[in-house]
Amino acid sequence: MAYEKERRIAELAVERACRLTKIVSDSHQTGSVSKSDHSPVTVADFGAQAVIIGALQKIYPTDPVVGEEDSSILRGDRALRERVYSLVQESSKLDCVSDEIGSIESESRMLDLIDWGKFEGGAVSRMWALDPVDGTKGFLRGGQFAVCLALIVDGQVVVGVIGCPNLLVDPKDETSGKGVIFSTIKGEGAYCRPIGSSLSAASRIHMSSLTNTTSASFCESVEAGHSSHGQQARIAELLGISKPSVRMDSQAKYASIARGDGDIYLRLPVSATYEEKIWDHASGDLLVAEAGGIVTDMHGKRLDFTKGRTLKENKGIVAASKAVHAKVLEVVQQVLAEQ
Repeated sequence: MAYEKERRIAELAVERACRLTKIVSDSHQTGSVSKSDHSPVTVADFGAQAVIIGALQKIYPTDPVVGEEDSSILRGDRALRERVYSLVQESSKLDCVSDEIGSIESESRMLDLIDWGKFEGGAVSRMWALDPVDGTKGFLRGGQFAVCLALIVDGQVVVGVIGCPNLLVDPKDETSGKGVIFSTIKGEGAYCRPIGSSLSAASRIHMSSLTNTTSASFCESVEAGHSSHGQQARIAELLGISKPSVRMDSQAKYASIARGDGDIYLRLPVSATYEEKIWDHASGDLLVAEAGGIVTDMHGKRLDFTKGRTLKENKGIVAASKAVHAKVLEVVQQVLAEQ
């Protein structure tokens, strides 16, 4: 099966990174600092990027990676660097796959691996898109976040893996435990399994089967700065949706609607100049498509992953099942016209 090995390596790497994030959250010592754009970054972001790129480098050493983080802060902060490296070592000892995806032998190697994610992207034959901790603010508050990795070949996402350490295994059972890995290969369907289970334990998932938007529920961003809550409330009104929106950070929203927890994911920009990052959407785009949904921007255009590190040609996100996507998009256009 095409790309089966890539999916396996991606799952193993993402699961190791998820374990690293749990070590950090359990310790209550996130080591949060601010980047140049004032957004937060934690030791978990750095560590997760290192272990995932380390796994990719072992198997696919020439594959470029478009990753969110770089090592500049760590190179200037010895204590923070040592903390991250200890997390990288600890997380690698918690699984039995080092023979397959390797381990990181030194701090300097860790820094170089993190910086391998500086690739600028574009219309290339093959690259990976990585968000080591998508939804860092959610991670910091103990909410939803995700570890996201996607393989893009000739501009098409062909493999997607999303790890959601704080998502319920069974959304209908509060006692089911937390931690889910979602994975997909283009043309092969979408799957999920509990973190810690065998890769073969994955079960197929599907979008909800609703055909009438009045019974739908929204997933949207927690942060008002990420998406226009006001416009989305108006859209819900016009669609006849009465259920309160489910707000969560990260690509956990894509994962949730893909397995039928929710029905529609909207992300409408609050700034005319903001450009979405490709690592924030690549895995989720394929997961929803393989689960029976459609992802476009707010103008109905498919997401274009060939323009660099951002979705320069797209504005906003509309994700829904095939049965209702056209109706949702129609109402989105109506609300945009009203504005």
